[in-house]
Amino acid sequence: MKLSPKQMAVSGLLGGLTVVLGLTGLGFIPVPTAAGRATIMHIPVILAAILEGPLTGAMVGLIFGLFSFLQAASPITADPLVAILPRLLIGPAAWLVFRWARRGIFQPVAPSLGAAAGTLVKTMGVLGLAVLRGYLPDIRAALVIAATHGIPEVLVAMILAGALFRALKSRKEEEEHDSADRYR
Repeated sequence: MKLSPKQMAVSGLLGGLTVVLGLTGLGFIPVPTAAGRATIMHIPVILAAILEGPLTGAMVGLIFGLFSFLQAASPITADPLVAILPRLLIGPAAWLVFRWARRGIFQPVAPSLGAAAGTLVKTMGVLGLAVLRGYLPDIRAALVIAATHGIPEVLVAMILAGALFRALKSRKEEEEHDSADRYR
């Protein structure tokens, strides 16, 4: 598969945004759970996928995964398999669900459903691999983390990705309209 210049630009821009969110701490929203914060660093991955396709989403997911691995705050994210693989899959999962949802009655909430899918893939992938690799004692521990930490992340992702997608699409339509007016 070949990337277009636009896809490469979107990958670089949203990948850079992911790193900025992580380095500045802006990518973490305080929530009243044991973890204390929900990440929004996967939102650029989701946006890349639903705007430009699964490959672009996977590229931004790779940047997110590499950042998580290089900035490892726990033994879980110090494992490259756990830190990178689930983040590679955020974009393709978000894109598949978005693509499916936009064709039917779910069209108005397609970006939010894509965001939920991408977030769930990340959460389930990280926690599942953490159990398989021995970082968590058992599946019950992973389920508690998923319920207390994953659910707020899913809700935040659905709200943010839905709003950002609508704003970006609205802006794009405005630009296309202005461009068409110039050539009349």
